Amino acid sequence: MHGARILTAVLLVLLTASGCAAIADRYTSSVAPAPTGTAADTLATLPVKGRAPKTGYDRDEFGPSWSDIDRNGCDQRNDVLARDMTGETFKPGTHDCVVLTGTLADPYTGRTIAFTRGQDTSNDVQIDHVVALSDAWQKGAQQLDVDARKRLGNDPLNLLAVDGPTNARKGDGDAATWLPPNRAYRCDYVARQVAVKAKYGLWVTQAEHDAVAGILAGCPGEPLPSDDTVPGAVHPSGA
Repeated sequence: MHGARILTAVLLVLLTASGCAAIADRYTSSVAPAPTGTAADTLATLPVKGRAPKTGYDRDEFGPSWSDIDRNGCDQRNDVLARDMTGETFKPGTHDCVVLTGTLADPYTGRTIAFTRGQDTSNDVQIDHVVALSDAWQKGAQQLDVDARKRLGNDPLNLLAVDGPTNARKGDGDAATWLPPNRAYRCDYVARQVAVKAKYGLWVTQAEHDAVAGILAGCPGEPLPSDDTVPGAVHPSGA
């Protein structure tokens, strides 16, 4: 009996420690919160360097695609679709996780896109990494730890639902080589790039810096998007 009580006590300690570790893992990170302030002021703090070699780059370096990093039970692709679209419907039995249909006001083109999930239609709306992962790799991300790269690859701050063909044309371009065709969105776009690069300690090239500064000159005081303004969609925990 005495031995059984000791074993029970040990198990309780282990379970408690495991639970605390899980909670800590959920709410802590090696990544600092996104900065606040104006995009122009933050741009001035970013290091300006040349591109590092692309050697060693692989999409898997940023973790599995669309990981559920906020642990709400839904992958990041569906979280962003639900966040960025209106009138969305969900696949029954998925606890409102799998988006079936919705309407996107596409920021990159200014067009309205009717989204329908399916083999031939899902790519009409794609999830863009505003700071392309290949670009991030060549500008400091290869020096980040595994957890930080996974967060960068799935961070709602760096993800937008956009027109699929336009996203494909962007490729891994930075602001010096590609900007959204919708000129009205360019200030928001480069401000988000600045926020992501500042959050993850990435740098910009001189051409990229000058392109971003040129856009921001047309929108003085453009604020940075913050983590608080771009959360993932809220779904039941463990759905």
